[in-house]
Amino acid sequence: MQIVKRNGTIVDYDANKIKVAIQKANKEVSGREKATVVEIKQILAYIEGLNKKRFLVEDIQDIIEQKLMEFGHYQLAKKYIIYRYTRELVRKSNTTDLAIKELIDGENEYWNTENSNKNARVVTTQRDYIAGITSTDITRRFLLPEPIVKAHDEGIIHFHDADYFAQNALHNCDLINLEDMMNNGTNINGVMIEKPHRFLTAMTIATQLITAVSSSQYGGATITLTHLAPFVRDSYNYYLKRHRERGLSEKQCQLFAEQDLKKEITDGVQTFQYQINSMTTTNGQAPFLSVCMYLGETEEYKKELAMVIEEVLRQRIKGMKNEKGVYITPAFPKLLYVLEECNMNPQSDYYYLTKIAAECTAKRMVPDYISEKIMKQLKIDKNGNGQCYPCMGCRSFLTPYVDKDGKPKYYGRFNQGVVTINLVDVALSSNKDTNAFWKVLDERLELCHQALQIRHERLARVTSDVAPILWQHGALARLPKGASIHDLLHGGYSTISLGYAGLYECVKCMTNHSHTDNGVGKEFGLKVLQRLNDKCAEWKAAENIDYSVYGTPIESTTYKFAKNLQRRFGIIEGITDRNYITNSYHVPVFEEIDAFSKLKLESEFQRLSPGGAISYIEAPNLTNNLDAVLEVIRFIYDNIMYAEINTKSDYCQQCGYTGEILIDDNLEWYCPVCGNRDHTKLNVARRTCGYIGTNFWNKGRTQEIKERVLHLDNKDEA
Repeated sequence: MQIVKRNGTIVDYDANKIKVAIQKANKEVSGREKATVVEIKQILAYIEGLNKKRFLVEDIQDIIEQKLMEFGHYQLAKKYIIYRYTRELVRKSNTTDLAIKELIDGENEYWNTENSNKNARVVTTQRDYIAGITSTDITRRFLLPEPIVKAHDEGIIHFHDADYFAQNALHNCDLINLEDMMNNGTNINGVMIEKPHRFLTAMTIATQLITAVSSSQYGGATITLTHLAPFVRDSYNYYLKRHRERGLSEKQCQLFAEQDLKKEITDGVQTFQYQINSMTTTNGQAPFLSVCMYLGETEEYKKELAMVIEEVLRQRIKGMKNEKGVYITPAFPKLLYVLEECNMNPQSDYYYLTKIAAECTAKRMVPDYISEKIMKQLKIDKNGNGQCYPCMGCRSFLTPYVDKDGKPKYYGRFNQGVVTINLVDVALSSNKDTNAFWKVLDERLELCHQALQIRHERLARVTSDVAPILWQHGALARLPKGASIHDLLHGGYSTISLGYAGLYECVKCMTNHSHTDNGVGKEFGLKVLQRLNDKCAEWKAAENIDYSVYGTPIESTTYKFAKNLQRRFGIIEGITDRNYITNSYHVPVFEEIDAFSKLKLESEFQRLSPGGAISYIEAPNLTNNLDAVLEVIRFIYDNIMYAEINTKSDYCQQCGYTGEILIDDNLEWYCPVCGNRDHTKLNVARRTCGYIGTNFWNKGRTQEIKERVLHLDNKDEA
């Protein structure tokens, strides 16, 4: 029998290692809680009796936990879980040292699968993670009160990004104000960056600015192509002038200028795409960037904007080459395509862009779609006007804001941070008693509130000097040196997020129905989210801080929450019997439902997640059925604010197979043609939590991906 370790290497099964692990946990309990020699032998016999040729190390550990609980050793099982998560639970003075050593040696389960877009074996990522482990240790021991640390450890809440919290200067995500930085100049590391005069130059500078901004925060960032469109006209005028100087006719000058411009747009977009995917931020990764494509943001430069949008889409359809020189689906940048009347009507001038977007979605899973019509119904500013604007990163949305001149403002704004409540734990802690549920929910929400206040208060100490490119040079503000950012944290300029996870399991536990049922289940689910919104409104009124409900994109935390629920409440069919819990308000991945019913239902819950939400459907290969993609896009435009279509576009470097890399019953990825299971020779892209992940996932998320059902039929599938 062989064991697949966390770093993907395969070793022979060694029963002694299991004995040692249990014995270490045994030392921390007493009396009947200790596992006897006989029980340890029974565990080994059970594992060996399964007669499997290969186990994931996580499977072995899950079996041990389950068997210890079956023997009634609940405290021992808890200690064993702690033994597995030493990087999270500070129980010894050398936990940080041990976690760092395990990270460097490739043996730390959490860090190896913490983020599907970060490779923990790369030195730049390791450097970020080592700093993160240290920050987490400092945060736990000095910066957070014991009740919040305890609730975080038990999976009752999740205090996000503790690995960055020790540095009080860092915020979550934002909409970068490229317009200000490009037109008014900016500064990187003391070097003045003046206004560019050509599109190609602007695209090059943009990537440098994005990388610098992303290095001064820890979340996702978004730019809009609208801010780059004016430089297209500058380039055209440059070429036109140059050809006029050659003495050509005006018609020839215009023709040649258009040809030169087209090539420059192609080169500029290619430069942007290459640099965004090849540059590394201080977080040890490419910038977590989203790019907005919204024709409605400009009338003056709409033609130029359309030209850039088209080129971005066409280059994304082509993909980027992997190490074998084969075009594959890149993770970044995420593309956000706004659906509006000028591109949704087949007779309109820009419908051709929507058709290209549909082709891109079928091939590369992007762009994602924002409905201007629905968003303007949901995002109403204080003047009573509906607003449309992109999310920050993958799904975090600002609240509507009007500046002192009465103008809507979104670029240059940001989110302060997130704390998430585990709704499944609330339901199970209340023993299915409705009155107890609301009491427990309010108690847990207050715990989240306290944690969010701590986030806010720590950020409120920041002055503009800690990140000049953000606060002094236009990315988020133009403050003088030494100025406090305090005012930008109040009055609605920025947001702070109350996240939630596991609505489906919560509703299922309390009502015996899914929240997809048009009855008691759905009604209860909507009431839960309304309670979260009511609390945010209450806190906002008292503190003048824009608290906002956020459908959390839990990636690694979905596994942690699931394991904690199993430890606290045991295995409960339909509630805690998986290695993951459902993200935010989503229909559970295993529930059979058609694409249009899913989007329509989730639109009601999305409305109650104003701080951030995204819906998706799983689809088969649609490259030969673009009519189906366009039908879904039309439905999104008419029914839901923000949604995406997930397809599969993988590649096996060993045999050259292009299609869907599969997952077996042991949650191992393999090529269906040659059987290749080597992660280093498989290019797999899956939507994880809004972003596309390409570096594989932890056991819980892998199980969730495996259990995803298709929401769209495709009789014409290739």
